[in-house]
Amino acid sequence: MSSLLLFLRLALATGIVLAPGAMLARAVGVRSTSATLAWGLSVVFGAMGVTFLVHGSLTLTLVLAAAAALVAAPLAARRATGSGVPGRPVVWLAGIVLGVALWHVAGEIGGDGLFHLARVRKLLAFDDLSLSSPNEFADGGLHPGYAFPLWHGFLALVARVAFVDPSQALLHEPSILAPLALLTAYEAGYALFRRSVPAAAAAAASVALVAMAPGGGGAYTALSLPATASRQILVPAALALALAAVRRPSPGLLASAGAASLVLAVVHPTYALFLWIPFGGFLAVRWAWHGKDVRGGALALAALVVPAGAFLAWLVPVVRGTASVSPDAAERARAFAQYAGQVRGTVDRFSLAPELFGRAGAVAVAALLLVPLAALASKRRWAAYVVGGSLAIFALTLLPPLFTPFSDAVSLSQSRRLAGFLPFAFAFAGGVGVLARLLGPAAAPVALAAGIGLQWRAPGDFGYRLEHGGPAWVTWVAAAGAAVALALGLWRGLEVETTAALASALLLAPVFVHGLSHWSPSSERRPSPLTPGLVAALRDAVPAGDTVYSDLESSYRIAAFAPVYVCNAPPGHVADTEKNRPYVRRERWRRFNRTGELGIPRRCGARWLVVDRSRFTTAPKLPVVYRDGRYTLYRLAR
Repeated sequence: MSSLLLFLRLALATGIVLAPGAMLARAVGVRSTSATLAWGLSVVFGAMGVTFLVHGSLTLTLVLAAAAALVAAPLAARRATGSGVPGRPVVWLAGIVLGVALWHVAGEIGGDGLFHLARVRKLLAFDDLSLSSPNEFADGGLHPGYAFPLWHGFLALVARVAFVDPSQALLHEPSILAPLALLTAYEAGYALFRRSVPAAAAAAASVALVAMAPGGGGAYTALSLPATASRQILVPAALALALAAVRRPSPGLLASAGAASLVLAVVHPTYALFLWIPFGGFLAVRWAWHGKDVRGGALALAALVVPAGAFLAWLVPVVRGTASVSPDAAERARAFAQYAGQVRGTVDRFSLAPELFGRAGAVAVAALLLVPLAALASKRRWAAYVVGGSLAIFALTLLPPLFTPFSDAVSLSQSRRLAGFLPFAFAFAGGVGVLARLLGPAAAPVALAAGIGLQWRAPGDFGYRLEHGGPAWVTWVAAAGAAVALALGLWRGLEVETTAALASALLLAPVFVHGLSHWSPSSERRPSPLTPGLVAALRDAVPAGDTVYSDLESSYRIAAFAPVYVCNAPPGHVADTEKNRPYVRRERWRRFNRTGELGIPRRCGARWLVVDRSRFTTAPKLPVVYRDGRYTLYRLAR
């Protein structure tokens, strides 16, 4: 299949899956990409819920989604909607260009992508679906982060409608989602600034932070994964709708914000909670400065909290079985060691390292330095969001008495990600506007010089482990500046539109130059070692839903490329729950590798055994189903 044909099929399939959402959004009187996503994923959520309840297949999910579209269509046709956010066609076109560029750096599926591919593949292959169907282990428990596989179901529906293998959907769907990421970021910026130039600057800053600064497309190449999609698409979508509801708390906007918050909580639970924190800080500062937006803000916050909170309450029993939540001393020490460099303090009392906030490079550092300028625009909503959101996040992450129990509640793995919810893009766009007013035409050359200097001195630290991060002093300047801005909140700043647009573009230009000059597939995404012959044998000889026993790395990939269960997986890619017991499974595998004791895989329920002969010498006397130069597939009789 040609790349163009695959691109068009994925784009059309994505549009079809989200079409019921577009109709529902129009039916409630909201016309935006954010509302379409919120209602579209809500329809998928409801349809999948019914499917799981009756143990149906993905075909039933499609039928139910189509029925929802038919019900909403007459209501949408009768409902008059406004013209929507101005400038969207230009942003859409920019997103398409970015999507095409991402296609060329897609690389291979690796890391967590294999974990998610395994879940999508099972949803497509099984006819008797339940919440536990996508699990890695037949005898395992629900993953606390993906207990309801909404995003996996969305990808499975796209693959089904496009008639492509789920691996193709997972690998190239980021190119289709890129325009949605830009549009939701733009709509969030427009809802806050109510002008196209700073909204576009905020959207461009988001792209620079995430896609350009790391090079090779950065995290945008992983837009098909639930964590990245949540942060780059669903969070700005929910924020755009909530901010619009603050200004005009209509039933349609409030319902849409609630739908967006719900699907965000389902796709990535902690991110819904993390969104509440800066939004609550924004409302508090807005009230403290001017006593405004009290009613609209309270209703919008309720729309964000109530639906998502209901889902989080349902999730509590699953979370309680996770080792990293409410950890004991050993688990806390393990997590503290794993994220060494990202935290400061002792195992019992710690905070985030200030260097973490500037690790995304020049734009992040610039945004932190621009935070204090919000004091000059205190009558603007964006300034209240930058000051309130920043102070709320700084307080929660930099103060050990707050960050330690917060990490115990949500896990250190998640709590460290709160730093990414600092309103970098809004601080950048708003701060550059203030600079344009202060410096006039001189703002443009100053911005270019600053962009070059920051890209040279602070290009970013994008490895898994934090090596040097950003300058710590910049974080403290931002924190102190936000506090001073709160105190000086009556001093109003003005923006000069054209100069702000040019200054924003020039400051971002060095980061975009860096990103485009390093636009190549990541070396970390290596091709799967599983041979095509083994994959074909697993799909043809092994019945869907059977359990296959193999080493940790092979098992992880086997589950991704065949609709089967496995007994092992790398502990770093598995939720450490009471039922999953990834470390116990690893020790059992090591024992099997030493002794060849067949009772170990049999006790796991395995009927098949795969041995990677290039790494292991185990050679059981079992019927051989398939053998090539590297792998042997055995039938494991009970």
